[in-house]
Amino acid sequence: MERREAMRNVALLLGGTLSASTFSVLFESCNASEKKGNKELFTSDQESLITEISDTIIPDTSTPGAKAAGVGPFIAMMIKECYIEETQDIFTKGLEEVQQLSKSKFDNDFVSLSGEERNKVLREIADNTIKFKAEDKKKEEAEKDKNTTVAKNKGTEKKNNKTYFFQLIRELTLLGYFTSEIGATKALAYLPVPGKFVGCVDLKPGQKTWAL
Repeated sequence: MERREAMRNVALLLGGTLSASTFSVLFESCNASEKKGNKELFTSDQESLITEISDTIIPDTSTPGAKAAGVGPFIAMMIKECYIEETQDIFTKGLEEVQQLSKSKFDNDFVSLSGEERNKVLREIADNTIKFKAEDKKKEEAEKDKNTTVAKNKGTEKKNNKTYFFQLIRELTLLGYFTSEIGATKALAYLPVPGKFVGCVDLKPGQKTWAL
């Protein structure tokens, strides 16, 4: 199975947690010939920051975390080569906000914080994302009420497809991890050469989800 197919399968399992922009990338196209990757999009410090954020989202536990699975470089590659410039700007600004919040709360860069401090920074950013999404939804509904007649006459309704930094880096962390060799074989139950098909199997306590 090609990694792109595996990513699409994981995306379907994640369902509503994925943003419209990521669905578009996975189910429409992501070709370097069609979307020019910006090699200068991230500095080395920003690439390190992406790696540490992903590793905070999926840290080492009984299984290796996101850093060991190479998720950071995967995220940087996806943003540079597969997303439109508007989304790239949102992502880079999000990285700057992570650093600003880290310095304002703990007087240090995110990569230099303890695990507990990192979690507090990301928790605040996640909470702010929930708040911003709720505010944007209210604005969208208000705008929809004003333009209902116009939208119906045109046969279309405008939907909020806004991208949010934390949602984007979280979903790419999950996609990168569970489609990596480490994620598929260590965090999930992996059967490289499946045997006969069994339609109904009882799950055992603590049973891992099967790798796709």
